Amino acid sequence: MFSIVIVVLASAIAPILAHLMRRVIRMPSVVLEILLGVLVGPVVLGWVVVDASVNLFSNFGLSMLMFMAGFEIEFDRIKGRPIRLATIGWFVSMAAGMLFGLAVAGFSLAAQLIGLAVTTTALGTILPMVRDAGALERPFGGRVLAIGSLGEFGPIIMLALITTEGAKLHTIMLMVVFAVIAVVAAVMAARPRHPLLAHLVTVTMDTSGQLAIRIVMLILMAMVWIADEFGLDVLLGAFSAGIVVRLALKSGPHVEERIIGIKLDAIAFGLLVPFFFVVSGVKLDITAMLANPRSLVLIPVFLVLFLVVRGVPTYLLHRRDPGLRRGEPRALALFASAALPLVVVITSVGVQERVLQPAQAAAMVTAGVFSVMIYPLVALSLYRRADQRWEDQPA
Repeated sequence: MFSIVIVVLASAIAPILAHLMRRVIRMPSVVLEILLGVLVGPVVLGWVVVDASVNLFSNFGLSMLMFMAGFEIEFDRIKGRPIRLATIGWFVSMAAGMLFGLAVAGFSLAAQLIGLAVTTTALGTILPMVRDAGALERPFGGRVLAIGSLGEFGPIIMLALITTEGAKLHTIMLMVVFAVIAVVAAVMAARPRHPLLAHLVTVTMDTSGQLAIRIVMLILMAMVWIADEFGLDVLLGAFSAGIVVRLALKSGPHVEERIIGIKLDAIAFGLLVPFFFVVSGVKLDITAMLANPRSLVLIPVFLVLFLVVRGVPTYLLHRRDPGLRRGEPRALALFASAALPLVVVITSVGVQERVLQPAQAAAMVTAGVFSVMIYPLVALSLYRRADQRWEDQPA
């Protein structure tokens, strides 16, 4: 129990530190959560021991992270050109990432995981920055949503495919069946609600009943259970649940969607998701990484790879996008290159499967930490410069 208290304490300190440091450097809370995890873990203070209860909370936090990734997708904002370009860009990134993985690790699971890690985009990390800059409601924001959605959805699908045991054809068939179940659930969720259900959701919104939140948790647990029963990665179930819930809320009043969204943010980012990132920091074998010079070299290598594999295709595809202003394609490319949450997930799978060394995983996560510290800040500067040029043009 002491370990859980320390992890929660670290997650509470992270946003305070982020606020205090904002005048020196704008550092996302997720970075501080991982660093605080390293501090309270066995590498430094040794206050946290990852036992069964800590692992349980951490795994549920991971599920909530994937749920919120699916929940953040707004299909009406990304349909058409944004999602088409984002899809092409992600497949180009996947091909480039897999070629790199093949070059360094041969035909192996390690190669696939390494290649997959560099195709991710930290949508949950960059989205608040884009929103705070006032860019989310503009065409630029729609492109960020599309690229970030593919940078999370694509790797989750591929991770489920390459890590599921058994014949690949059998796995693909199970994924198709799961997709059908998810689509049916999404269609049902988007239908107008029964008047009684709509009434109960409304009247319990501000009471201890909280029917809407309980239904959301039921959908999350049900989709995770179905994915697990099919032998698929449970993250796929959590991500699909987020999409289903988003579509269900779209069928109701806008004020209800906003209130429930705020409550889900509170549940996810107030406790569960930070818990996962702090524990991820606890598990990072920084000592092994520092003791291995070859692992230290991997940090700048992967930092550049995130930019090359995700940023370059994004820039080339969007440089003549009529929906973007001059300078915005470069900002978009840098936002696409920020990768951390799924890098943590994918490297954790690699260490668990014993195909990645802890030192390698720590180096890749450290590169992800630098990517969300550097690339979004430069991207914001480029975006604001483009925005200023637009405002300075004569009417």
